[in-house]
Amino acid sequence: MAIDPRQLERANAKPSETALRTEEERIVLEEERIYRSGIVSVRDLIAPAAFQVTPDYLQLGGLFVRTLFVIDYPRYINVGWFAPIININKMVDVSMYFYPVKTGIILKQLRKKVGALEAQILSDQEKGAPRDPIRETALRDIEQLRDDLSQGTEKFFQYALYVSVYAKSKEELDKASDEIEQLLGTKLVYSKRVYFQAEQGFNSTLPLNNDELMVSFNMNSSPCASSFPFISSELTSNDGVLYGINRHNNSLILFDRFSLQNANMVVFATSGAGKSYAVKLEVLRALMMGVDVIVIDPEMEYKHLSDAVGGTYINVSLSSDAKVNPFDLPRPVGGGGEEVAAEDIIRTAVITVKGLLKIMIGPFTTQEDAVIDRALLECYAKKDITPASNLSVLTERDMPILQDLQQILDGMVGGLPLAERLKKFTEGTFSGLLNAPTNVQMRNQLVIFSVRDLEDELKPIAIYSIVNYIWNVVRSERKRRELVVDEAWWLMQHEDSAKFIFALVKRCRKYYLGVTTITQDVQDFLTSQYGRAIVTNSAIQLLLKQSPAAIDTIQKTFMLTQGEKYLLLESGPGEGIFFAGAKHVAIKIVASYSEDQLITSDPRQLLAIEESKRAFEDSLTEKEAAQPVMERA
Repeated sequence: MAIDPRQLERANAKPSETALRTEEERIVLEEERIYRSGIVSVRDLIAPAAFQVTPDYLQLGGLFVRTLFVIDYPRYINVGWFAPIININKMVDVSMYFYPVKTGIILKQLRKKVGALEAQILSDQEKGAPRDPIRETALRDIEQLRDDLSQGTEKFFQYALYVSVYAKSKEELDKASDEIEQLLGTKLVYSKRVYFQAEQGFNSTLPLNNDELMVSFNMNSSPCASSFPFISSELTSNDGVLYGINRHNNSLILFDRFSLQNANMVVFATSGAGKSYAVKLEVLRALMMGVDVIVIDPEMEYKHLSDAVGGTYINVSLSSDAKVNPFDLPRPVGGGGEEVAAEDIIRTAVITVKGLLKIMIGPFTTQEDAVIDRALLECYAKKDITPASNLSVLTERDMPILQDLQQILDGMVGGLPLAERLKKFTEGTFSGLLNAPTNVQMRNQLVIFSVRDLEDELKPIAIYSIVNYIWNVVRSERKRRELVVDEAWWLMQHEDSAKFIFALVKRCRKYYLGVTTITQDVQDFLTSQYGRAIVTNSAIQLLLKQSPAAIDTIQKTFMLTQGEKYLLLESGPGEGIFFAGAKHVAIKIVASYSEDQLITSDPRQLLAIEESKRAFEDSLTEKEAAQPVMERA
């Protein structure tokens, strides 16, 4: 076979060319390696300047690190037991490792353990030996665990817990390690420090999911869950009113509403969810703290409480003797220390009465508004109340009433139609409500205004007048007061009354007043711009059980999670969410037996209380009747 010399030459040349290319690639890779070695990487940035390993701790640059691992737990452990370690004022890293174990394997091991324990207990009984409580307890626990595992309500894990603590000196590291061991010891949780495994312990607490210590403890899912490091917030202070129990951790929700940026509170709930019960409980406890309380009661729910504590109960109706005059002037001076001009006082009164008249006789045209304005000024002038009046005698003068305004409108150009619309409140069916001087007093610690006996058409008018009267009294003297406006949606029906209550909520902080607004008509309240503003200006919010129709609005307004949304849908009476400033917790309203008897709204309980009262009175009558007979005998 002939061989071409040129082919032979090319074949001999190939290895040298391949070697040349390989050498070139090696040179390029070496140059790239040299280049990359001069570049600062993330690893270079986070790596310590020095790393020293000793038998029981590490030194990372200027920091000393030691790892502790848990070796034993008590039989029972409470939820949140790990919170003191999480909240300790030290630099720590915590790692938890959960290794699931198949249920079948555990059940097999537990079956063997049950057999051994039962055999030992039976042997002790046959020998007449005293019973061993430890073995009996272990047997009960194992049987309970077997039931839970078989039913699928529990799972089984091998659980490892490591804590690495950092310090700036060896002495500080020893002190911090002792403190953590003592905190764990108070929970009957025993731990040890690493020894000749300092590096493995440190690696196990790095965020690499790499357990190099492998020191685990057999545990079912319930105690594993109790180790969860993030627990609910608490609302417990050294003083204040007990609002209820924290449903997350059973701590007390003890709070002083006057310690926040404002003392206002809103309560939203469906009918029967316990909103009036919760507020009455707070009122009762606030009275014991020396707070004055004023209540606007639309359904006569506070009568029993008022009688029990000796409060003043004022029933406002068309036929009652209690009267509130909407023309009363704001009190200019007093404990509040206000110094204002007579002209400003009169102007404020005119604006307030004009808002009331819009609710009473409907909206005004521009011309009618001007006529009403002049008529009101002339009304006050008729009683010698003018901008030039002396402040010291201003409130001592007789105030005009609604009849005076009607008479002035009768004689004014353009005022006759307005006077005709007012006659229903001065001469007609509703003349017994506002057409009289004020004759009520607020000198008691608890004052309740009842509007139950008023027609629905008159309730917004009466509540507006009562709140205005209360506001005038509040401004005359600064002291801790609470104003409870039950069924506040009555005031949200009209723009002027909604605007008035919003202005009250916004300004009351200056006079040491906290306004509690209660409503069950959440949709109407929150769809009003003033209703939403009232919520914004209330530092405390209490949400109890909500209806499915309103829950989406509630969730959007209060920025609730899905879990909190379903909690409000499924809550029982007296259960919900309590907001105080930036914190909120799940709450359960709890009252003592005596408190429950005073504040209950349950018709069955109220009927039983009335029957027991009558029985007691009848027994006293029988004793009095029998007394003369016994004396004669």
